[in-house]
Formats: sequence, C-alpha cells, structure tokens
Amino acid sequence: MNLIDLHQDLAFSSQRQDVIHGSGQSSVDMLSSLGNAMVFSVVFPHIYTENERAEELSRNYGFRTQSSAPLVQVAMEQFKFYYYLERTGRVRIVRNVEDTSSCGLLFLISMEGTDVLTDPYDLDLYYNLGLRNLGITWNYDTKFGSSCMSKVDYGLTGYGTELVERCNSLGIIVDLAHASKRTVLDTCSVTGRPVICSHANAASVHRHVRNLDDEEIEAIVDTGGVIGITAITSTLGPSASMDDMVKHAEYIGNNFGWEHVAIGSDFLGIEKTPSGFEDVTKYGKLRERLGTHADQVMWSNALRVITENLRS
Repeated sequence: MNLIDLHQDLAFSSQRQDVIHGSGQSSVDMLSSLGNAMVFSVVFPHIYTENERAEELSRNYGFRTQSSAPLVQVAMEQFKFYYYLERTGRVRIVRNVEDTSSCGLLFLISMEGTDVLTDPYDLDLYYNLGLRNLGITWNYDTKFGSSCMSKVDYGLTGYGTELVERCNSLGIIVDLAHASKRTVLDTCSVTGRPVICSHANAASVHRHVRNLDDEEIEAIVDTGGVIGITAITSTLGPSASMDDMVKHAEYIGNNFGWEHVAIGSDFLGIEKTPSGFEDVTKYGKLRERLGTHADQVMWSNALRVITENLRS
C-alpha cells in the first residue's frame, strides 16, 4: 500500500507507550507492515498543565483538554527520538525531494505550533534539524498567528508573514491545522507555495471549532494545497465513524476538487477513534471506501504538495 498520513503524534506518545513495537493506534512496526508509508511525524514541544486556561477550553469547546507549557528541551528530545529510529534502521527521515521516492517507512518531521520559536529565523536551526512541516498554531495564540480557539481573531501577524516567507524560502511546508479563520486566509494570501491543513474536517458537514468553513477550504485549494481528513471524533459528527470520514472527504472532493483531499489521522494524539477506523491496520478499509479516489487521497495529492515545497 502507498500511504501518506499528514499527522501522527509518535514522539510525544513515546513518553507514555511503546510506539515502536506496540499494538495501539499506531507504531513503527504496524506502519512498516503497510508497505510504502510516509508519516508526518510530529514534534509536540509541550508539557501538559492543569490550570484555569484548561478549564476554560474544556468549558467553551465541550471536550476535555489541557493547557500546556512549551519547552525547547522537550522539542529536542522528540527530534532525538526520530533520529534514534533512523540510526537503528527503522525509518528514513525525509529531508529532500529525492528521499520521497524511497521505499519502506518514511518520516517527515513536523512541528505542531510555533511556541518554541523566538523569531522567524529560528526556522533555519530547526530546518537543519530536519523539520519539513510547521503548524503555525496549536490551541492558543502565538506571536505569529491566532488559533481557532482565540478570543480575538487577529490573524497572521507581521512576524507571521515573515515566518511563512521563510518557510517558503527554506522548503518547509506551512500547516494551518488549529489556525483561526483569519490566520488561514492571511497565510493563503501570503504563501508562494501550497499549504496544508494536516488534520481537520469540513464545517459544512459538521460544525466544530477545528473544522474548516468553505471560505477557508477554498483559500487552501487556491494555493494548490490539501486538507487532511482526520479521525478526531468530535470533528466528524454524532456517529463518529469511518463513514463520517468518507462524508467529509466527499464534501471537499466533490465541491472543491479531489486533488485537494488527503488523510491526517491524528493517531496517537486522540483518546477515542472513529468506529471502523481504530488503528493504522484500517487504512485498507478506508482505501476501499474511497474507491476510485483512493490513490489520490491516500498518496498522490499529498506527495505533490510535499515535492512542490521541498524543491529548491
């Protein structure tokens, strides 16, 4: 099977469970059994904390969440975990376009949020560490842009514009998952390369703070980008099943073009999974449900965006 998954929390989860040999939502061994798979392997540079902000997020958005504190050392430990996997021959880290044609299990290192960046030129350091995908925000605002959970949607800041331009220059994919509407629209107007929203669904199918409305989808599409249909149950709808994932894919594909649909499971970053899509062994079933669009959604669309960003 050829597969690209735009979002899995392997390094962060490795602190709590076996993501090499384990049999949970995902693991290196499970992914290796699939054939040719490329996974956007996330660096989540945070430690969870319980405080008033966590209570507010839970109260306002109807699901239990936590606040967090960003730490550079946490980011470094997660980079080191991916290097360990590469040194031991378990994965190959994608650093350039040529790497994308390799067979087996590939990891493209992604960072969720910009909290550990002091300024846009810190990206040069992280690029040299192997970073190739960057999410502008997580569940709260940064100096670069506002989050979908922001009280005031101020969009992309001046620093944020510089950040996007630096990503384009270096060859780092810009990821709009968790971004506010204004941040999405501003980023799409600034970028010179296709962007992604690695793990979100369509607000017209199910209203949720993490889902994209039609204007946001159109803006991402206009850059040539893709949206990763996700397994986050609260974003799917009441039944939270694989059928719902297909509904979101069909909505975006039929209304905006199937060349802009991809997969971003968020495996290992979610507590609950959709019915019928409990772990990475279910990709085959999802492929069947996607029918003639399966190769596009699960491989070629994302590969196009990756190669257009990583080229020099």
